Amino acid sequence: MSIAWHPGNALTLLENGAEFFPALIGAIDGACTEIFLETYIFANDETGQEVSRALQQAARRGVTVRVLVDGFGGREFVDEMMEALTTAGVHVLIYRREVSTLSLRRRRLRRLHRKLAVVDGRIAFVGGINIVSDFEDPKVTAPRQDYAVHLEGPLLAPIHATVRRVWELVAWASFRQRLRLVGKPPACPLPCGDMDAALVIRDNIRHRHDIENAYLLGIASARRDILLANAYFLPGRRFRQALLDAARRGVRITLLIQGLADHPIQQRATRAFYGQLLDAGIRIVEYHRSYLHAKVAVMDDHWATVGSSNIDPFSLLLAREANVLVRHQGFATMLRSRLEQAIAAGGEEIHPARWQRGSPLQRLINWTAYGLVRLMIGIAGYGNRH
Repeated sequence: MSIAWHPGNALTLLENGAEFFPALIGAIDGACTEIFLETYIFANDETGQEVSRALQQAARRGVTVRVLVDGFGGREFVDEMMEALTTAGVHVLIYRREVSTLSLRRRRLRRLHRKLAVVDGRIAFVGGINIVSDFEDPKVTAPRQDYAVHLEGPLLAPIHATVRRVWELVAWASFRQRLRLVGKPPACPLPCGDMDAALVIRDNIRHRHDIENAYLLGIASARRDILLANAYFLPGRRFRQALLDAARRGVRITLLIQGLADHPIQQRATRAFYGQLLDAGIRIVEYHRSYLHAKVAVMDDHWATVGSSNIDPFSLLLAREANVLVRHQGFATMLRSRLEQAIAAGGEEIHPARWQRGSPLQRLINWTAYGLVRLMIGIAGYGNRH
């Protein structure tokens, strides 16, 4: 796999909604010509209403605003928020509207899971943060742990191109007529920083394995350490083998995984592999302070990724995803520091000896959950690829 690196970018790491939403709303408020926003969830809560108001105000002052929301993650958005946006002049499209709650057809499982925003072709946001409050669950007092980047520079060109492309595809699927957006894409932005960065996407046509392959290249090149934080971690054989190979050659590997689970079956399925990973010397830390929603990694303090893709079959085999890769020591060091702070504040390490003494019944439950997840992927037609 060849990665298209773009030099000369400026990226700022944004942690949680407290940093992300003020930056996003500030960019929307400063927009002059065009806004694209893609999200899986657009919640009707205080955070969602703030973003919605900013988008409506931008449309009223003449900015072309295009919002694309997933039909499954955004079911409430369609019923509760879409009308106010369209009335204000915002163009809204829904990616694969949810029509059958019980269906497990492949088409239903193919979701828009990307979280992208592009403002005036000069500012982009890429990451894992949905348009939803960090404190969605009132029982959890700490914010949801997640990351995004604010980005300026030449990488804007491919990011802008992919949001335009997906908008045109969804418009065609929705209205059954070919739609080309008027106006030319902006020229490639000039260098404004010193960071090499790349955009990797996953779709069901030309980029089916790009994000997974980018991770595998990063793991294969790691010589000292890997710190990987992922909310829903259920890797296939190739990914697991890459981690095991890295551990055998002496790379220190830490996996930060959900401890407080919003999808218990997936968590149980992940735990089915703990024994194999722990036996290889891989450190596993579960995050219990709040819900971990991160999809990030740092390798050897110079390679990093931030994005929307989980390391599970739903992200790697079915959904549209987008990650940014970064080659820059300062950025990687910053991300590593933030992750280590999260581990110190809310991490609970899984100790190998204690795990091996665990209940056989719990192991059976874990492997049963893994079987259920595989069954779901098999029904979708992808079981032989996982």
